Amino acid sequence: MDGLVYDIIVAAGFGLFGAVLFSLVGLVSGTDETATIAPITLLVVLLGAPPAGIFSFWMAAAVSKHMTHAVPTALLGIPGDTMATPLLQDATTLRNLGVPHIALRKMISGAVIAAFVSLPLAVAFALVLAPFGQTITQAAPWLFLGAAVLIAYSSAGRFASVAALVPFVVIILALQALTGQYNVKLGVSYFLGIAIGPLIADLFTVLSPAERKRMHRDNLRQFALAPDVKSWGGYFPNPFKVLDRKQAQWTAGAAGITSATFVFSPVAMAVIMGELVGSRIKHAYHRITSVLAVRNGVTESTYIAEALIPLIAFGLPLSPVAAGPAAPLFNAPPRFTIDTATGTVNNLHTMLTPLEFLGYGLIAVVLAALVAYPFAMNYARGAAAFVSRNISHEAIVSTFVGLALVIGLWEGGFLGVLVVTVMGLVGGLLYRILNFNPGVQFMGYYTAVLTAPALIRLFS
Repeated sequence: MDGLVYDIIVAAGFGLFGAVLFSLVGLVSGTDETATIAPITLLVVLLGAPPAGIFSFWMAAAVSKHMTHAVPTALLGIPGDTMATPLLQDATTLRNLGVPHIALRKMISGAVIAAFVSLPLAVAFALVLAPFGQTITQAAPWLFLGAAVLIAYSSAGRFASVAALVPFVVIILALQALTGQYNVKLGVSYFLGIAIGPLIADLFTVLSPAERKRMHRDNLRQFALAPDVKSWGGYFPNPFKVLDRKQAQWTAGAAGITSATFVFSPVAMAVIMGELVGSRIKHAYHRITSVLAVRNGVTESTYIAEALIPLIAFGLPLSPVAAGPAAPLFNAPPRFTIDTATGTVNNLHTMLTPLEFLGYGLIAVVLAALVAYPFAMNYARGAAAFVSRNISHEAIVSTFVGLALVIGLWEGGFLGVLVVTVMGLVGGLLYRILNFNPGVQFMGYYTAVLTAPALIRLFS
C-alpha cells in the first residue's frame, strides 16, 4: 500500500477513535483536559502508533471534547472542564430563562466554526516563526524559565504561583537525584503525576477524617433538565444557521486572533474575547448568546494554536496547552524526547511536515465535526441525563489514576509509582490551595530538566 494512503487511513482511524472517545468523555463534568486527553494520548504514543495517528488522535480528541464539554455546562450548570468555566455564568443565565438548549447550540456551533478557522491559521503562524526555530531551540533553557514565570503570573495564582515554582522545581530535582542513585531515569512518571495531581490530592483528602466530614453530603445532588426543542430537519444541523451572521463573524474573528496568541492562558483569552465582543452588543439576549458562541469558539482556537505553533515551529512545549494536555506530542520517552543539554528534539516536529500537520489536522477536525457536533446537537439532553444518573464520577477518577499508576510501574517500577504519587500529591495540593495549576507545573518540570542544569553549569 502506498505510504501516503496508509498514513491517511491511519490518521482517519485514530482520529475517529479520538472523536468518539472524547465526545463521550466531554459529557462527564469536571473531566479536566490535562487529566484525560494527556494520559490517553501518552498511552497511544507508548503503544507505538504512527505519527500521523498520534497527531490526528490528539486533534480530534481536543476538538470533540471542547464541543461536548458544553453539554454539562449548559444543561447541568457544572463546568465540563477547566476551559468551560468562563462559559458558566452566561449559560446559567439562559438556563434560568428556560432556554438552555439555545445556549448549548450556540456554544457548540461556535466551536465548529472556530476549529476550521484556527487550523490553517495556526499552521501559517507556525511557518512564520519556524525560521527562528534554531535560535529559539538554543535559547530553550532561558525561554522555558521566562515562559514558566509568565504563565505562572497569568494564572489564577499570580505571584503565589510564581513563588511556588521554586520549591516545586527543587522537589523535582530532589526526586531526580533519588532515582538517579538507583540508575532509574524517569520522564513519563513526572508528567503523569502532574496530570492527575488534583485526583490524587482528592484521594488523600478523603483519608483525612476532618476533610471527609467536610466533604460529606446528606442528599444526592439534583438537576433540572428543560425539555429539548429541535429547530432543524435531518441529523446534521448547519452551524451557520444556528448562529446568525454577526455571531458567525464574531466567532471567526475571535478564532483568527487567538490563533496567533499561543503563549497566553486559554482561559484568559476566552474571557477577554468574550468581554470584547459583549461590549459591542447592546441587546442583552443577543449579547449573551454571542458571547457564549465566541468563548466556546476560543476554547477550540486556543487549544489548536497553542499545540500546533510550538510543535511545528520549534518542537518545544512553549505554551500552556503544549506543556499540559499536548505534552505527549513533545516529550514521551523513549519515543519522543527533548535533549536537556543541547535542546535537540525528536518528536512530531521532526517526523511530520507542516503540510502533513495541516492535512492530518483537517482530517481530525472533520471527523470531530461529523461525530461530536450532530451527536451533541441531537442527543445532548438524553446524554446528559444518562451521565448524571448512571456514570459514577468516582469510576472516572479511579480509571485515570489506575492508568497513571500502571504506566509509572512500567517506566520505573516502585520508584516510578513513588514519583507519580509524590508529584500528584504535591501538585494537586498546590493547585487546590494556591491555584498553581497543572499547566504551570508542567513548565516547572521543563524548567527543572532544562533550565536548572544550565544554571548549574553557568554558576559552576
